[in-house]
Amino acid sequence: MNTTTLTRTALAAACAALLAACAHGPDGQTGAAATDADPVALVNQLEATTGKFAGHRRSGAKGVCAAGSFVGSSQARALSSASAFSGQPVPVLVRFSLTGPNPNAPDNTKGQRNMALQFDLPGGEQWLMGNISSPVFGAETPAQFLGRLQSLQADPATKKPDPARVKAFADANPQVLLQGKYFASQPVAASFAGLNYWGVHGFGFTNAQGQTTWGKWVFEPVGGVLGLSDEEAKARGANFLFDDLRQRVQAGHAAFDFNLELAAPGDRIDSATTPLPAGRTKVTLGRLTITSVSPDGAGPCVDTNFSPLVLPRGVVASADPILAARAAPYAISQQRRLEERAAK
Repeated sequence: MNTTTLTRTALAAACAALLAACAHGPDGQTGAAATDADPVALVNQLEATTGKFAGHRRSGAKGVCAAGSFVGSSQARALSSASAFSGQPVPVLVRFSLTGPNPNAPDNTKGQRNMALQFDLPGGEQWLMGNISSPVFGAETPAQFLGRLQSLQADPATKKPDPARVKAFADANPQVLLQGKYFASQPVAASFAGLNYWGVHGFGFTNAQGQTTWGKWVFEPVGGVLGLSDEEAKARGANFLFDDLRQRVQAGHAAFDFNLELAAPGDRIDSATTPLPAGRTKVTLGRLTITSVSPDGAGPCVDTNFSPLVLPRGVVASADPILAARAAPYAISQQRRLEERAAK
């Protein structure tokens, strides 16, 4: 794996490192999940390793706002009392983006794409999500994520990461290679509307009887996954994804099934680097239809932090340490970019 691929792996991992709150495990116990890395240190190291573009998100900088509508299924209502699953249309704020801090990142390369969501529910309740185009995150704990970033930081003399340092950390922490291997096996994405987007964390769905069902979700495109050959990607150029999304939405071809893979006894749902085993039962919770896309880089999602522990009643979080560590770095990054904009 070359240095460029390694750096993209770190950038992909960066999209999701962040949110302190109480978490619930599959055994029903409740407690504060450990956050074993200082959030300021995480953000500082992310900037040092992947770069900083003043006034922009520290990851997911190149993005576009969209709007959608979600309709929950009867299967979802059996699993959870969440108002998102009422069967009535729910408005959804959507942000599609590329990973990394560069607002001019090329669209025609392999790597992570993101679909962040904000469900606006009755009574002012919200449900926020940060979904990524990989079934696994780039690290299992905040400390491991920090260590990975440190290992990838360029040496001032060579302007490149030290291969020996990169290898030593990866050998001791093989989980950090899983996401990069996944992206290397996939084609360049042909469309934001043609990708699977995983939540990667475990969540519990609690019904009116107080029964909780655990699993991991994935948004799957109704039109199937769409990829490009290397030649096709080169021909598309560096900026095609946003226009492609607008065209597909206008044609009514941008929709996703919200599917939940159900955990079985013994499955790990507290690890963002451990997907559920293949063949687990899958339940369709509803359908998300993208209805409009911002005509430019503005829109209502520009300064939204899609923190995935903002949950509705009827949905609870697992004790995944990465999930528990997401809020504070999100807030720090947002404060920095707002201050940078104000300074201009």
